[in-house]
Amino acid sequence: MTGTEPDRAAARVDTTRPHPARVYDWWLGGKDNYPVDEELARRILAVDDTVLRGARANRRFMQRAVRAAAESGIRQFLDVGTGIPTEPNLHQVAQGVAPEARVVYADNDPIVLRHAEALLHGSAEGSTRYAHADVRDRAALLSRAADTLDFGQPVALSLVALTHYLDADPDGDDVFGLLKQYTAALAPGSWLILSQVTADLNPQAVGKAAENFRRSGTPFHPRSLAEFARFFDGLELLGPGVIPVSGWRPDPEDVAAQAEGIVPVYAGVARKP
Repeated sequence: MTGTEPDRAAARVDTTRPHPARVYDWWLGGKDNYPVDEELARRILAVDDTVLRGARANRRFMQRAVRAAAESGIRQFLDVGTGIPTEPNLHQVAQGVAPEARVVYADNDPIVLRHAEALLHGSAEGSTRYAHADVRDRAALLSRAADTLDFGQPVALSLVALTHYLDADPDGDDVFGLLKQYTAALAPGSWLILSQVTADLNPQAVGKAAENFRRSGTPFHPRSLAEFARFFDGLELLGPGVIPVSGWRPDPEDVAAQAEGIVPVYAGVARKP
């Protein structure tokens, strides 16, 4: 079963400001972006040559983590900040292991809304749906996801390459408080899958990239290892723990990719006890 959350009022695309999903799409070689997105993507690439490796490494990490979750018995997945569909998508990985898996994607870019209806075709046995919602509006997002997912049963919550767009100010996004609210809504046995840009591994380049994001009107908040690890407080970190993204249970392709150079992104997966 497939479908999208009906929200036609959200279908207007703002082409005057770059959107992270469309910038990321350009880095991945996609065509679903506008000149304003390409301009920012190129400016960041000019000061930080790790971004293309980072985009690819994040996608591969998502695939490995989701496969691990499905192989462990997880049958429900909520992917927040999913971005523009790029195969293999999360539902293809999950339903490749367990065809009955139920998947909900959530994002706030109308471009993603338009593509979801056309591209997110899941297995006949499972369910694949899309909810147009902002991660900051936790109540609305979880309410829409609950039309497909049973939050009384374990869910794998994926926020890959998303938290660095949220600030930690308690009067702002309050990203640490927000993540606690999301995990509080999950049943025991649920998984949390995260990756986050860090300045620890390449301070000068990441600092310049962050400044370009901010000048474009897009908040950007690289975090240290200690700050990233804080997202998993109260959860059981799964091996190998918090680690640079390409090193999390790498496939041979990831081992080879590490030879290309550093990727200033941390990744981690944890289970709710």
